[in-house]
Amino acid sequence: MHYQRQMRFLGACGQARVRAARVALVGLGAIGSVLAERLVRAGVGFMRLIDRDFVERENLHTQALYESEDAEACLPKAIAAWRRLSLVNPQAALEALVADLNPENIESLLGDVDLVLDATDNFETRLLINDFCVKARIPWIYSAAVEGYGVTMTIIPHETACLRCLYQKPPQPGTLPTCETSGVINSIPGVIASVASAEALKVLAGVGSPNAGVLYIDLWENAWQWFAVGRRDDCPACALRRFEYLEAGGGGAVTLCGRDAVQVRPARAGALDLEALAARLRAVGEVFVNEYLLRFRRGELQIVLFADGRAIITGTSDIARARSWYSQYIGL
Repeated sequence: MHYQRQMRFLGACGQARVRAARVALVGLGAIGSVLAERLVRAGVGFMRLIDRDFVERENLHTQALYESEDAEACLPKAIAAWRRLSLVNPQAALEALVADLNPENIESLLGDVDLVLDATDNFETRLLINDFCVKARIPWIYSAAVEGYGVTMTIIPHETACLRCLYQKPPQPGTLPTCETSGVINSIPGVIASVASAEALKVLAGVGSPNAGVLYIDLWENAWQWFAVGRRDDCPACALRRFEYLEAGGGGAVTLCGRDAVQVRPARAGALDLEALAARLRAVGEVFVNEYLLRFRRGELQIVLFADGRAIITGTSDIARARSWYSQYIGL
């Protein structure tokens, strides 16, 4: 039997629960790559793969699901991950979504799952996930890694502390190291993802006790520490039920963590004719287009435009300039 050795540990009932489970994974980078593969191999019945970005060659050393060909083809991470994982376990039901998780779509993307896994790279998205999961009473697991260390925390709404019990406000921009500015060794995302995948199996199988605090692992300094996190009576989310990140809406722009890049998201998403736009842009720059996205380059400027109108603009961290370039070249 495919999961026989795992079943000896989880029990037949536990494995059956895993097989029946629905999981959403947000972010398919270094941590998300390992998380996705671990859980698909473990027999999770359904997994929704959500990522807004595309495969780049400079990230291949940490992102285990992808190959050079994926970067050359400029494949969205969700699509490349789906292709690989479909070969890993053809029995798993996989759904790949090239999407930016936001207040407008979070209900449709996360509302029908049993567990949400965070493998994102920014606190605003994590706090949005926290708001939604606390409100909907869906367990979720926070994970992060940089340099040689990382953290993970399992959150069971109304039973454990939530992320806003730990962080009343997101850290100020520039106060935390990023993989781009401080680097990362490829072993730490794998360790954090392995711990988080074990936590996921505990939640899904109903076996064992999920970690109710923050686990900190520093591979470089050989340090493993666990910190208790208590529920706060003044927590905006789980105590006062003020879901500030969930209630924010509309389109917008945001700088991407550790990158000289800005994501621009129009207020009204709509399907674009990428081929027609490519034909127009070829007159002023270098264009690559596939069925998922269009990449436009002119000098140091690069715009990667997805079919829903969302764009990642590289070459600036200035939101106003990024919006200007979007308007100038995309014209929407």
